[in-house]
This record gives sequence, C-alpha cells and structure tokens, in this order.
Amino acid sequence: MTAILHISDPHFGTERPSVLDALNTFITDCRPELVILSGDVTQRARRSQFESARRFITQLPAPALVIPGNHDIPLYNLPMRWLSPYANYRRALGPDLEPIYESDRILAIGLNTTRPARHKDGEVSAEQIERVAKRLATARPGQLRLVALHHPVRAKVESDLSNLLHGREAAMAAWVDAGADLLLAGHIHLPYVMPLARRDSRVAWAVQAGTALSSRVRGEVSNSVNLIRHDPADLTQPCLVERWDYDAAQSAFSMIQRHELLLDRRAAS
Repeated sequence: MTAILHISDPHFGTERPSVLDALNTFITDCRPELVILSGDVTQRARRSQFESARRFITQLPAPALVIPGNHDIPLYNLPMRWLSPYANYRRALGPDLEPIYESDRILAIGLNTTRPARHKDGEVSAEQIERVAKRLATARPGQLRLVALHHPVRAKVESDLSNLLHGREAAMAAWVDAGADLLLAGHIHLPYVMPLARRDSRVAWAVQAGTALSSRVRGEVSNSVNLIRHDPADLTQPCLVERWDYDAAQSAFSMIQRHELLLDRRAAS
C-alpha cells in the first residue's frame, strides 16, 4: 500500500516550532511516496519565509509536489505583485508552478489557481481545465489520480462559499469525467472530505487539509494533515484518507478520523 501525505497552508513565517518538529517526526514514521503541499507555503511571500520553506521541503524523505497559494504572492509590494508575483517563490522552490508527479501507483497533477489580480480568491481557466482533463485521461489503470490545487471546490459550511474556486463547476465536470479520484486543496484551514458526484457518471472526492504548521488555526481545529493510503494492486479496496491532528499534550500528530473512499473505476467519458 502506498502513502501520500497531503499538507497545506503551513504559512512559514507563522509556523509553530513544536508542530514543525512533530510533523518532521510524523513524516519520517509514515514514509510517504509523495508529499503534496497545496499552497500558502508562506505568510507574506518574503524571501526569508520562502527560505524556511525551502529548508523544510529539501529535507523531506520523499519527493514533494508544491503549488502556490494566494499568500505566496506579495500583498503589500504592489510593483512586485504586478510585475513579478512569483519571483520569490521560484527563487526558492523552482520555476514550475504546476508540477506533475507520476509513478506506477500515482498520477498527481498540480495546478496554480492563484491570480495576482485577485486578493485571495482563486480561479481556473478553460485552458487549465482542458489540459488537466487530457492528462487525467492518460492515467494507467492502477494509478491513484489526484489533482492538487489551493482553493476549494466544495464548502462544508456556508461561510466558506465565498472562498470557493471560480470556474469550479466546469472544472469538476471535466476532471471527474476524465478520471480524477481526489481533488486536494486547502486555503480555508478546515479539513473535511466531500463527494463530487456526476449524474449518471463517475464519483470523485474533494479532500481538504487544515493548516499544517501555522499559529493561524481555525477555531478549535488543531494543526492538521491528511495521510492518503491506496493499494494499486487491489482496486476493490477503498482508498483511505486519514486526518491527523497535532496533539499538544503528546507533542505529536495523532489520527482522529479515517474515511474509506470507494474509487469509481468506470471508464472515463
């Protein structure tokens, strides 16, 4: 069984050192094949914050698929925001804002949903929707098919409706029909899993992560990450999505919830 660690919104610059230590230990223990970091890598897109993120990412014991979030674009430096919004990101984390990871077990597609013209909202273009759908359609039978983006496509509570991705309905229709299994996102610091059903067609799942490291937690929700487990040799078995929260009393991450998601392996339309 392969493992994928989904973390989001570490907001380096506001990270809690004790949580960072616990997360490093957790990653060593769970030995994921891939770490997906779905945006808001930093708090204010500063070089020093990106350098802290770079140190964390380069010491990971597995490849990392990293995409930007709205906090990874300068907010107050307006000339940089308009002329070179991803300069600090690229300097620290590399030039690719939409990386892809592929193995015999996983196809993970990263997508940049940030827009310098938007304060915090995300957007997906028709070109991005088509490109991701075409890539999903090439997946091999045993691969878990993931799309990683920063902004959510489904809300659990009404107050988060304004945070949803612009263009999400067209994107979900195309990607679910093309074979996506999980859409991984963050942005709102609230972990949950919700179904994405298409009428007379396939079913996929929206998987949200909380903030992995930041002191900017949401209400009573602790720092949180998702561990995804999948057996490519037995597609009849559910894909497991485990939510692990930081337990301050134990100075460690503890599993508090497990979702068993049945993957829909009907042919993509």
